[in-house]
Amino acid sequence: MVRRLGAMQSQDYGPAKWSIGQRTGVDNDTLDRQFDDGQFLRTHVLRPTWHFVHPADLRWLLELTRDRVHMINGFMYRQEGLDRLLRDRADAILIDALKGRRSLTRSELAGALGNANIVAERFRLAYLLMSAEIDGIVCSGPRKGTEHTYSLVEDRVPTVRSLTRDEGLAELTFRYFSSHGPATVKDFGWWSSLTQTDIKRGLQLVGDRLTKEQIGDVACWSSGEALGRRAAGPRVDLLQGYDEYIVGYSQSKYLLDLAGLTKTARRVPFNGVILVDDQVTGLWKRTVTKTAVAVEAVLYESFDNKQLAALEVAVDQHGRFLGRPATFEVAVL
Repeated sequence: MVRRLGAMQSQDYGPAKWSIGQRTGVDNDTLDRQFDDGQFLRTHVLRPTWHFVHPADLRWLLELTRDRVHMINGFMYRQEGLDRLLRDRADAILIDALKGRRSLTRSELAGALGNANIVAERFRLAYLLMSAEIDGIVCSGPRKGTEHTYSLVEDRVPTVRSLTRDEGLAELTFRYFSSHGPATVKDFGWWSSLTQTDIKRGLQLVGDRLTKEQIGDVACWSSGEALGRRAAGPRVDLLQGYDEYIVGYSQSKYLLDLAGLTKTARRVPFNGVILVDDQVTGLWKRTVTKTAVAVEAVLYESFDNKQLAALEVAVDQHGRFLGRPATFEVAVL
């Protein structure tokens, strides 16, 4: 699933795993083991935020988008006094600290940088490590308990054939529109950080593998594959707040809320998004204990009995993912 989508935004590790489990049926504990084993990685790529990415895709994705992401980070590099010379020096220190297939936590790497007289605190540390990720020096390592670690890319990522720039553009263009489509060129630009020139070239290279269609006044691209028949009755999905279905779009994001419910709704501090038949209908949050998970749902409009039954199915699915019985409460704004 991570490969099919190209990458999956994952700055919040726990909820981001749900985005995989929701689509594949793989449970939370299994995903933790797969992550620790390096079957999928977490690093900064495409944009200045963490993404899950398949190891076989990491190198070419970084090569394709590295310069753009460094450019986006330029203001913060200058703000924190992180010129290229200092970041190269930090990269060398990180390589030395992690050699021998070591995996170290953020605080342990901060100590290594500090011992070399590089101030590595708060945002400065974050952007030093992010720069090293974008440079393809480090990526996620196996967790130490609940703490995340960093490892050298050369220890976690197999050496595979490099893609030429054109091959990378074609591959990422097809992956995005075939998994996220119908979507627009601006959507893809937001998601990938690629320039309009690069995207135009990618579409040329992909050719008739993608289909162009007009939705209102906007040109959209997709694989053109027919969607499966929707099951009878409403379907409810509980999405984590940074799910690709939400953050994977910019220009066409309005299609998630055709009724305009979010424009007039009172704000509540819930991060999750509730969909009914692909439309935003409310927000949710979860409280997880060792023995149970409780879901609080806040709806923009009241659900009928069929929608409430579908919500219960979605809550039960989330409980099975976490390996805990699930309950839920509903309020209407």
